[in-house]
Amino acid sequence: MTATHTPATASSEAVRTANRRSRLLLRDVLRLGTTGLRARPTRAILSALGIAIGIAAMIAVVGISASSQARLNEQLSRLGTNLLTATAGTSITGEQTTLSSDALGKVSLIDGVESASSTATLPTSVYRTSLSDPAASGGIATMVADHDLLTVTSTTVQTGTWLNDATAAFPTVVLGNTAATRLGIVTPGTQVWLGGRYFTVIGILAPSALAHELNTAALIGLDIAEDLFGYDGSPTTIYERSTDDAVGQVRSLLAPTISPQSPGDVEVSRPSDALAARTAANDAFTGLLLGLGSVALLVGGIGVANTMIISVLERRREIGLRRALGATRHHILIQFLAEALLLSALGGVLGSALGIAATWTMGLINGWPFALPPEAIAIAVGATLVIGAIAGLYPAIRAARTPPTAALSS
Repeated sequence: MTATHTPATASSEAVRTANRRSRLLLRDVLRLGTTGLRARPTRAILSALGIAIGIAAMIAVVGISASSQARLNEQLSRLGTNLLTATAGTSITGEQTTLSSDALGKVSLIDGVESASSTATLPTSVYRTSLSDPAASGGIATMVADHDLLTVTSTTVQTGTWLNDATAAFPTVVLGNTAATRLGIVTPGTQVWLGGRYFTVIGILAPSALAHELNTAALIGLDIAEDLFGYDGSPTTIYERSTDDAVGQVRSLLAPTISPQSPGDVEVSRPSDALAARTAANDAFTGLLLGLGSVALLVGGIGVANTMIISVLERRREIGLRRALGATRHHILIQFLAEALLLSALGGVLGSALGIAATWTMGLINGWPFALPPEAIAIAVGATLVIGAIAGLYPAIRAARTPPTAALSS
């Protein structure tokens, strides 16, 4: 049987054949999409810069936040989260309470406590010399310190040495990092005026992350404190380390153990919680900055849309000529949509590079490890492509609907 073809069938087959022949290859799409960008490179770069600023802001915010969190995790891993402090609080009548002289011994007997130490604040000030203004104490507290204080609080000596059995019996002092700065002390061997006599500085501590009060303290030994200031052995703050599993249990037992009659007079805290709270506050600020970055990205997308609309108006003759030579509306649509996507992708790549550089720079300045989630970059670049597609869709449709005759006659 011989197949017959009706005029309608032949016409539809011709249309399908023409559509197959007019399909654009990927290399053709890329070439056409870069035509407008290469023709006006300055305008393309300025438009891409709007996208780049938004992406750079978002990546930098995420990267800096992640690097800060990595630094915190590293710090907590090194310092530990099993340090608890117990200090004398206030009674129900509002009066300042004191801890008993045997409080440290009681704490050491709690099941799960591995080590404990204490400090006691003395009512005396520290000055650079005996000629210093008595009112200019600089907020430096004089404290009596146990010999194992640094081990329990994970504090180190920056320069010099720590108190020991020999030096604690003499007028020697170890300064906290901030206290040394305020007194203008940079090396051990210098003398300071403490409690009406000169003390020799034998050491300066490195900044303490968990025991911040040590940074502004002048620390002396127990023996000299008893001899010169009549110290009775009652601590002001007790520091204790327990096993990680026992932290919760020890925390609940500290106050009742130290003061069975009035446990409410003892304040128990976990210094690592303050570091975590600071990070939580930073996370809230990070969310605000991400919102601002999103606004900048939206503004950049509007800039891309504006650039594409102007490009369509300026290239009406080109559109008309291409349509007259056989380009379909679909081809014109793909050309201008590809141009918008490439413009946005250019901004995304540039913004990603700027965001990574900003994250690395901030980490270098603050001593943070570089921690930028790879998915943040992928999401950022993906967002630019979505913005580019949305921004370029209307100009591309407008270009595709431009009649060839109207374009050539304009």
